Amino acid sequence: MRLSRVYTDQALAPEITVQLDESAANYLGRSLKLKRGDNVVLFNGDGSDYAADITELTRKGVVLEVRSRLPGAGESPLKLTLVQAIGRGDRMDYSLQKATELGVYAIQPLQSARVAVKLDGKRLERRIEHWRGVVLSACEQSGRAVVPRLFGPLSPQQWVSRETAATRLVLDPLAELALSAFELCGPEAELAVGPEGGFDDQEMALMRAAGVMPVALGPRILRTETAGPAAITVLQSRFGDF
Repeated sequence: MRLSRVYTDQALAPEITVQLDESAANYLGRSLKLKRGDNVVLFNGDGSDYAADITELTRKGVVLEVRSRLPGAGESPLKLTLVQAIGRGDRMDYSLQKATELGVYAIQPLQSARVAVKLDGKRLERRIEHWRGVVLSACEQSGRAVVPRLFGPLSPQQWVSRETAATRLVLDPLAELALSAFELCGPEAELAVGPEGGFDDQEMALMRAAGVMPVALGPRILRTETAGPAAITVLQSRFGDF
């Protein structure tokens, strides 16, 4: 039986006691129906899993005794960053969830011209915190012991102006080069996925001028929340660990 996995930002090591908050207690006790003496797996993003026993479980919190350190699931040799134009509500959540499950190294939200959601100030802070929760939940579910980096939103101009050693790609249904035929030189790549309606002409021209390579995913037009996972799967199967 597969043990439930729970994220904590605390330092973990064998033979220490860890106390988690009410949210974790509700998840373990009410959702999973676990009780004192049951086993779980903790992780904090350091690349390892930690076997732990529940020693106390109340409505207000849970106490666990860490027993041993376990090898975490291996990460892909492809360090792939998903550069995802921000989508509405659940669409963005779906993109982040599936990208995490599929093994991306990092996620860079993009505030493009056709993005219907405009974020700033407190609203931006709340949205980033929500996205981080989506990513952490996807790590718990998929068995990842390393949490993908989640950056704050950038404009296309800010993204292309940032120095990187990664090969940069942008999905474009009109591109002559198919993603399945693209040859990657090096272990790092950044993949840009447009919003509903795609990147506008000015944004595409900006990316091309900066050396971002347009690639086509296939003969059909995909939704933004479908295109990202589909393209990640192609790249992981060719250059990663699929």
